[in-house]
Amino acid sequence: MKKNTILIFVLFLTISVFGQEEKHAFKSGEWLRYKMSYSGFLRAGTAVLEVEETELNGKKVFHTKGSGWTSGMIKWFFKVDDVYESYFDKDDVKPYLFKRKIDEGGYKKHRNTSFNYNTNQAYIQDFTKQKDTSVAFSNVQDMLSSFYYLRNKDVKNMKKGDEIAIDMFMDAQIYPFKLRFLGKEVLDTKFGDVNTLIFRPLVQSGRVFKAQESVTIWITDDANKIPIKMKADLSVGSLRAELEQYKGLANSFKTK
Repeated sequence: MKKNTILIFVLFLTISVFGQEEKHAFKSGEWLRYKMSYSGFLRAGTAVLEVEETELNGKKVFHTKGSGWTSGMIKWFFKVDDVYESYFDKDDVKPYLFKRKIDEGGYKKHRNTSFNYNTNQAYIQDFTKQKDTSVAFSNVQDMLSSFYYLRNKDVKNMKKGDEIAIDMFMDAQIYPFKLRFLGKEVLDTKFGDVNTLIFRPLVQSGRVFKAQESVTIWITDDANKIPIKMKADLSVGSLRAELEQYKGLANSFKTK
């Protein structure tokens, strides 16, 4: 994955890790927009996450969509246009259909994944390679359903160093994904001072990231549990995502 969109990817995977069981952390109509910047000053792009209630095969479900694209000077030499969609159960947030269509500097993927719970088989349609595949699965989430599934988890008793783990289904494979709790911080934002929980996803070091633990995420410490800031140290420079606009939250957005 190209470094210009790595924050968008991590954002889609982790935005929902932290809700509360006694309240719904999201509802139909929620919309979040993030500003992406390179090395803290150069605008690199935008990411938008939204959820709406709809029907799939006669069943009421949540349809979520994550979009990411480059802008400004970055777009001149590296154009990104990514769209991720997930249709999942309204009650237990199990995924039924996941769509991924990306174009990152000419590198393209277009895949649809359908989850059959009678056979525990995922059916993957690869429109780019013109190839279909079936893969066995058990207790998995796709990139966006995980995002909402984990938001309704109760994390109020987590201690520093505790981890949250899920299995992620992506590109016809199952990947273990972990986030480590680092503590709490009052964050100065454009909306005011916000109480946050700090988490760190464990990512693979090498070509893009400086180390396995080079991404840090600040999550609002309220009933919404939305990421308000994210920072990734790269091999060259850094990328940052910051919430710049929101609407349709299920609960009040608390600031000091």
